[in-house]
Amino acid sequence: MSDYQHEVEELERASATAARLFDVRRIIGGLFTVYGVIVTIAGLMATDADLKKAQNININLWTGLGMLALGLFFLIWQGLRPVVPPVAGEMEAGPEGGPAKD
Repeated sequence: MSDYQHEVEELERASATAARLFDVRRIIGGLFTVYGVIVTIAGLMATDADLKKAQNININLWTGLGMLALGLFFLIWQGLRPVVPPVAGEMEAGPEGGPAKD
């Protein structure tokens, strides 16, 4: 295997790692999960005065659980369908297999 081919394969591996690292589903899922845990804890610690303000509905608890569910959904989705970066041959061929347009 030539040095050129080895470099190309190494760059493709680095590109795949970067694509997985900066997947927007991971960022959104992580933020919603963290904030969901915080808001859920605030809902569990709600006092009677807090509940009375919200017409006896524990808004923090329900919102926190919803945020937690959404965050976990994004993280599970990202885990089940990870990002696959295009290979060099696909990048050279344009959309629908035609030549690339510059």
